[in-house]
Amino acid sequence: MKELGFIGCGHMGEAMVAGVLKSGYLTGSDILVHTGRPESQEALHQSYGIQTARTNCDVARQAKLLLLAVKPNMYAAVIGEIRESIQENSIIITIAPSYSIAAIRAAFGKPLKVVRAMPNTPLMVGCGMSGITFSDNITEVEKQNVHKLFNSSGTAIEVKEDLMSAVGSVSGSSPAFVYMLIEAMADTAVALGLSRKDSYLFAAKAVEGAAKMVLETGEHPGALKDAVCSPGGTTIEGVLALSANGFRGNIAEAMLRSANKFREMENAQK
Repeated sequence: MKELGFIGCGHMGEAMVAGVLKSGYLTGSDILVHTGRPESQEALHQSYGIQTARTNCDVARQAKLLLLAVKPNMYAAVIGEIRESIQENSIIITIAPSYSIAAIRAAFGKPLKVVRAMPNTPLMVGCGMSGITFSDNITEVEKQNVHKLFNSSGTAIEVKEDLMSAVGSVSGSSPAFVYMLIEAMADTAVALGLSRKDSYLFAAKAVEGAAKMVLETGEHPGALKDAVCSPGGTTIEGVLALSANGFRGNIAEAMLRSANKFREMENAQK
């Protein structure tokens, strides 16, 4: 048996592979993968030293933790293919927004052990944030093992399943929003005369440092913002410009629309 199996391994799957291997939690020999494209599978083997399987069913038969990392529109076909190959004590991990624990169990036609997880791509560099929720037949020891898996390349917390849309918005989708912020900051720095390379470094490190300040000081983000804004200074001018142009409202709207789309996809499977 392998500790971890992947059926499919796109951007999120590869981020998880890279994260758990970089942390040392698992080795390449502990991980088994099968994808729909042989060239992709071989590239994963060459890049990470993980093991490859001939079929999805081979992965299903051998994995203690089986992660379904295919596109949501492929779930039904994949589940139909592997339904009879799943081991009784295997744990299914779904990362698709559209599939609840109940939907996964219904698709398999049996009360399997299921983990619903919403990770994000910073797992690849050991800074992932994952929300996870468990079916009612998973033991505390099994929960601890799942936590170890996700914590090996970031931070994971257990949440109620009905809050997964909020998790998907605030941490699953939000890296894309932050990348847009970094890109906008860097573009403006280039316009002000900095090189493109230096602009990305200044912008990215500012975001990294600000995040660390929130996490490590325990201060309210508003208080940290106020500490940078000297009376009559340069920063408060920028803060006023952001407020005048709907910065907070735009962020809120982006997150709410992401969460609503999450719920629409989820409801489509009920």
